[in-house]
Amino acid sequence: MAESPSLETEKPPHPGMKRFWKIAVLANIKNESQPKPEGVPPDAFADYDHIETIDALRAALETDGHKTVFIHADRDLPFALRKEKPDICFNIAEGLGGDAREAQVPALLEMLAIPYTGSRVLANGISLDKTLTKRIWRDRRLPVAPFQEFNFGDEPLRPELKFPLFVKPAREGTGMGVDMKAIVNNERELRERTQYIINTYQQPALVETFLPGREFTVGILGRADSKLYSRHPEWYEKDGFHRFPVLELDTGQSTSPWIYTNEAKSKEVGANGVPGFFCPAEIEPDLEKKLKYLALRAHQILNTLDVSRTDIRLDEEGNPRLIEINTLPGLTPDYSDLCLQAAAEGIRYEDLVLEILYLGASRWGMLAPREITPDSPKKK
Repeated sequence: MAESPSLETEKPPHPGMKRFWKIAVLANIKNESQPKPEGVPPDAFADYDHIETIDALRAALETDGHKTVFIHADRDLPFALRKEKPDICFNIAEGLGGDAREAQVPALLEMLAIPYTGSRVLANGISLDKTLTKRIWRDRRLPVAPFQEFNFGDEPLRPELKFPLFVKPAREGTGMGVDMKAIVNNERELRERTQYIINTYQQPALVETFLPGREFTVGILGRADSKLYSRHPEWYEKDGFHRFPVLELDTGQSTSPWIYTNEAKSKEVGANGVPGFFCPAEIEPDLEKKLKYLALRAHQILNTLDVSRTDIRLDEEGNPRLIEINTLPGLTPDYSDLCLQAAAEGIRYEDLVLEILYLGASRWGMLAPREITPDSPKKK
């Protein structure tokens, strides 16, 4: 990492800061050189990050003069935190297992009273549970496809669910458990697939009506008081939120047409067989407005904080349906969806990362709010 200025002596770059910070980047790292343990799914640890992403994050944070350290989010994390004593943690940790693993690190940090970025415990716990998320959205009148959770595999299929259906693990991310067999066309295929998901992933299977339309993802940044703490208050609308340009994923030409599999997600953007990524998406203004509205409401209803990315797909009649929300969106430069959306409107990777940092820090009293100049009285 680049040499950082003194944490105490030089003038910090943010007007609300009193000094530079020591930032711990917390993540789970892929180790593809080691074989997977017995009994785990074939795509286990797919949502872990590469060390190159950690290096990019640290370099971005250090451009503002901060000092960084990387800490593995493993079972030794509590001891490493006490040793390093960071001022704040930049959290992208996926957790070590269980039905709310993405909430593990935020819960630990809150117990230790250490500030951190991104959503808090409950939002991270709920968002990984796709069934619970859909129930909440549905009850708040947001559009989702008809769905049903299978805990045993032999439950009667609800009458509103019509073939073809889509089957995936209820509590995973990054396309885990999604391959060409995820679409089922009859009762036999449904029972085989749900049983496979339940046995392989040791969790319920989520079954929902297959959505044959175009697929989009929309990033959200900020909150009501963003302008008070942001280095770029001009990014935000009056409600305090920034809607990134809509990104379309064209899976029609991929190795898995109409299915965004884990295999496709693991390849480089532009590689052979990878879906096309178009940002800003070529869509009608009314659809763009609707997609951004739904992404923001999905974010707000789950009490997500500062940053998220929501996936939306059109049904056979062209109506948008919410698929899932990512409260820990990927931050690999020139690869992750949120980074592609930021780049499409000219936001540098470094500025995106620092914005997430300062939004998080402001929630913990680490930044003084900027002074808002009142509007000049209008002349009569």
